[in-house]
Amino acid sequence: MTAPKPQPEARSAYPVFRPITTRWMDNDAYGHVNNVVYYSWFDTAVNAFLIEHGVLDIHHGETIGLVVETQCNYFAPLAFPQTVEAGIRVAQLGESSVRYEVGLFAQGAPLTAARGHFIHVYVDKASRRPVRLPAPLKTVLETLT
Repeated sequence: MTAPKPQPEARSAYPVFRPITTRWMDNDAYGHVNNVVYYSWFDTAVNAFLIEHGVLDIHHGETIGLVVETQCNYFAPLAFPQTVEAGIRVAQLGESSVRYEVGLFAQGAPLTAARGHFIHVYVDKASRRPVRLPAPLKTVLETLT
C-alpha cells in the first residue's frame, strides 16, 4: 500500500513561528527559491529558536545536534522578495534525539508552501557520541510538542 500524498498544513499545526527574509541569491534560474535553501531555513528556524531560549550554545556548549535525517515536500513556490514564516514543532522527543517538523509559509498565507522534518541526534561535542538530552533543552522542546 502506498502512503497518502503529502498535503499542505494550516498554521494551527505549529506552536511557534519565526520570520525568515529571503535573499536575491535564494532564487534560481526558474525564478523561485531553490530547493536546497529550504533545508537551510529548517536549520535556521530551529537553531535560532534554541539559541534564543538559552539551550544551545554553538560556541561553548558541550552538546550539539547532528542531523541524521531530513526530508521536505513542496506545495507552492516561494521567491525573493517574500518574507517566509517558519512554523516549528517537535513530533518526537527521544532520549538523545528529536524529530523537528517545520512548515514554511509565505507571509500571511494560511497553508504551508513547503513542509518537512529533520532529526537531530544530540552528541558530546568532543567525542561525537550520543548523550541524553540536557534537562533545560528537553524542557524547552516540550513546549513545541
